Amino acid sequence: MTYGTLETIGGRPALRFERTLTHPVERVWRAVSVPAEIECWFPAAADWTPATGETFEAAGATGEVTDVVPGRRLAWTYAGEPHSFDLAVHADGCRLTFTHVITDRALAAQTATGWETYLSRLEPHLTGGYLSEEQAHKPWADIHERYAEMFGVDPTPGRRFAESLRAGQSPST
Repeated sequence: MTYGTLETIGGRPALRFERTLTHPVERVWRAVSVPAEIECWFPAAADWTPATGETFEAAGATGEVTDVVPGRRLAWTYAGEPHSFDLAVHADGCRLTFTHVITDRALAAQTATGWETYLSRLEPHLTGGYLSEEQAHKPWADIHERYAEMFGVDPTPGRRFAESLRAGQSPST
């Protein structure tokens, strides 16, 4: 498994995930930009074109598309946090880099684990398969503990979050 990294962008903590995919950039671009494709693997599909300056609603929050370079870059701010997909040709496929600039470093392990599980759904989607959220989240606890250790953060908030989900409660951090 390739883990994400915790970096600093503009003085804020940022999670970065790189994946080398065996699919052409054009195919990956559709998977990250077309709402009907996004909803197959991403946590919340945005009803967007997408176009720079466009606003959208997803999962109860508002976002704004901040940069679109078709086939290369899609960036947006969602709930006040910048996100982006950057694509590049790599060998016979595509290098995808997903970045999420976060507000609270204490939640880095929890947030990284969430993105790790969603990104694990992308490759099956690209190959015409399907990995359910439930299946993708099965190793959540182990992945979370690894991220907490890697990032040097207290794992307690993520453990509480996971426990609230298992108990069917509304998660709180």
